[in-house]
Amino acid sequence: MSIAEVARLAGVSTATVSRALSGRGHVSAAARERVVAAARELGYVVSQAASSLASGRTRNVGIVLPFLGRWYFSSVLEGAQRRLMHVGYDVTLYNLAGQDGERAIVFEDFLLRQRVDAVIAVALELTEAERTSLQAIGKPIVGVGGPIEGVRTLMIDDVAVARLATEHLIGLDHHRIGLIGGDQASDADFHMPAKRLRGWQAAMREAGIEPDPRLMAQADFTLQGGYAAAKQLFGAPRAERPTAVFAASDEMAFGAILAARDLGLSVPDDISIVGIDDHDMAEFFGLTTVAQFPREQGARAVDVLMAQLQPGGDTAEDTPLPFELRVRRSTARPRG
Repeated sequence: MSIAEVARLAGVSTATVSRALSGRGHVSAAARERVVAAARELGYVVSQAASSLASGRTRNVGIVLPFLGRWYFSSVLEGAQRRLMHVGYDVTLYNLAGQDGERAIVFEDFLLRQRVDAVIAVALELTEAERTSLQAIGKPIVGVGGPIEGVRTLMIDDVAVARLATEHLIGLDHHRIGLIGGDQASDADFHMPAKRLRGWQAAMREAGIEPDPRLMAQADFTLQGGYAAAKQLFGAPRAERPTAVFAASDEMAFGAILAARDLGLSVPDDISIVGIDDHDMAEFFGLTTVAQFPREQGARAVDVLMAQLQPGGDTAEDTPLPFELRVRRSTARPRG
């Protein structure tokens, strides 16, 4: 079976068949459908090895994440993988959650072996050496989650997101608003916890409320960490505990909801809780949250990479991402 036979059956040129099946170059939707139908009918499959030799491309994208078992990172990966599949690319995943030396191996060895055409770095602040080594061999890079010098980056405004969540609580007439923020270990790349802390502080001060350090607790962006932090805040006498809490992630907010329940407190009657993410379980918990659409972040990162892989591709540096408040039953006006 040959590409010429597919072209004859589809009524197009062999060049059009090549573009339609490789995903490189412009082909009308109608022509692409005819080519795909003809290839399916004839049982024709593109030789990936031959295509790579001809184009110098592996049709493979490397995705590097600091964690795989956490919802945000797996959701970005899911969105990117689906979009890559749609455009005919494979994925090589590099999970850096193990030993510290794994990061050096990935950036100094694996990604430099020419096995991937491009790299998506999720919530990783690349060092100058890592960035330079990838750029020196012509691999496009897209970052998701924070600014990387000289690299096109997709990111939400973490300060603005935290302000929006806190302003929602202030708008409900809460004044004793606590914070469950990130701990020092979580603040390594892009300082996201510090930015969300600043957003909480800015919203409070703009409303004439001085943030109370006694209403702040740190956690590690897990449900278990949020549970432990919330127990510290909610275990205080009623006059001293917050009437509302902003948790810097939904998973920590889930922990806070469970801690309130275990302490005999009602959400939202005794305490209102708001998070950030719009985690898949947020609806189940009834959690008010600020959605940041991680699957769309992954898909958009792929779109940027595909543009960069074309001659004269887009090289703009920073792209702000959308977010929106989603009000559910975990927030209400303070009782009494």
